[in-house]
Amino acid sequence: MAEFKYEIVERIAILSENGKWTKELNKVSWNGRTAKYDLRDWNHEDEKIGKGITLTDEEIQVLKETLDKIF
Repeated sequence: MAEFKYEIVERIAILSENGKWTKELNKVSWNGRTAKYDLRDWNHEDEKIGKGITLTDEEIQVLKETLDKIF
């Protein structure tokens, strides 16, 4: 499996906690690329990363507008 690197550039919010795991919204740079919004589960204590999604600035803006309409 190919090695990958990440850097959490900005911690935005912890949405929930379940034991050692937290669901977080952060700005993350993957493999030295430009940081994107990242929503996923993290276990910082054991250095594990769950499945998640990354969103560009444009995608997060569309998501915000959609959530504003819902709520």
